[in-house]
Amino acid sequence: MSNDDPSIKLPAVDRMREYWAIVDPLMGGTQAMRAVGKTLLPQYPAEKDDTYAERLKLSTLLPAYAETVASSTSRVFAEPLQLGEDVPEPIKVLSTDIDLGGNDLNSWSVEWFREALAKGLCHAMIEHQPTRDAEGNKLYKTVAEEQAAGVRPYAVIIKPGQVLGWRFDGGKLMQVRYMESVEVADGDFGVKCVDQIRVLEPGSWRTYRKADKGGAWEKQDQGSTSLDYIPWVTFYTGRTGPMTAKPPLLELAHLNVKHWQSQSDQDNLLHVARVPLLFVFTDNEEFQLTISSASATRMPKDGNAKYVEHTGAAITAGRDSLKDLVDDMRMAGAKLLQKDKQAVKTAAQANEEAAQELSPLARLAGQFADCIAQLLQILSDYGSLGDGGHVEMRGNFDSDFAPEVSLPNLISMANSGKLSDEALYSEMQRRGVISDELDWAAEFARIQTQPTKGVSLDD
Repeated sequence: MSNDDPSIKLPAVDRMREYWAIVDPLMGGTQAMRAVGKTLLPQYPAEKDDTYAERLKLSTLLPAYAETVASSTSRVFAEPLQLGEDVPEPIKVLSTDIDLGGNDLNSWSVEWFREALAKGLCHAMIEHQPTRDAEGNKLYKTVAEEQAAGVRPYAVIIKPGQVLGWRFDGGKLMQVRYMESVEVADGDFGVKCVDQIRVLEPGSWRTYRKADKGGAWEKQDQGSTSLDYIPWVTFYTGRTGPMTAKPPLLELAHLNVKHWQSQSDQDNLLHVARVPLLFVFTDNEEFQLTISSASATRMPKDGNAKYVEHTGAAITAGRDSLKDLVDDMRMAGAKLLQKDKQAVKTAAQANEEAAQELSPLARLAGQFADCIAQLLQILSDYGSLGDGGHVEMRGNFDSDFAPEVSLPNLISMANSGKLSDEALYSEMQRRGVISDELDWAAEFARIQTQPTKGVSLDD
């Protein structure tokens, strides 16, 4: 393939696609796993094609990987992200419909984070509606005219599988290429999707399409931007280098695939074991057996027939193995919430504390807030608004995400005098059982003045 071909993929892209070949079907669910067939569910050496096809059709996925990604994302967005007071008002207005699709910044960000957590990274860019015609002439004379026409920048998520390649120079992103699908008119009423490669460079962009299926990629369109950099932001959850990453939950993905295969084996074993096999013991080669409720079978002398059933030992072993796999997957998924020591980032912070305990998921939330701030800055640069401001993530990174499990223990400790009432109150607030707007001191004062509850024996 020629180096002038815009569709050429970098070797790093091919390496990452090996990870995504496992992750994508897991995220897609049972149908997606069935669609990849023998890639993730091998055929037995002596298994006939029709038998394998039937087994594949009956296999079902325990969605451990997809649910772990979804629940971790829900933790990060336990509360909507908050725009800082330093965010310019025009950007706050844009954030109510950040993608021109009716999604506000928070709901749009959920998809960006979830995709990055599943794949190891995900990209976003700020696109701008055209302000010039094909010849490069301005369509609007003033910014006021652009605003009146509704021309504005908007955010686009670029999934990692779309990216074909990139170039850096001195640490600055100088080129990025990705595949996209665009709708074009087809006759008077229909539409069709056409593959298109978009090439971004500082201050400019161009697109390529094929004239026919077997043809070469030809330049379709080009244009310029008012920025001297590429309006591109990459959020990493498992960074291995510039524009490269490894899914942070890849080991969970492998365990989930193993469970998919083992579950298929177990279901197939159950199917076989539920049908007893009839064995006939006789030396008479001419003997013919007829099995029917309306007929009787005459056995030769000294002949015998009996049903042979599975002992069930293999079924029990398979069930135990599946349970162990579920436990292993639970442990692999929980590693995002395991706190470890992280050195502080600045000298100013070092004066306040020596170290800070953060779980990997909490750190990812902080990095994601930085990426959102970068997008806000690009929006600000398009409008010459100065500082784009920041956002705050208020996630729930407590390993106790199910308060109904731990609250009975806390209440028991308080009743036995092993935990103060104030500490119990604080723990309930932390779990969202009691509103954060309530204050312990005020509540304690009210408790002291309220009537004693209970029923007298004389009543």
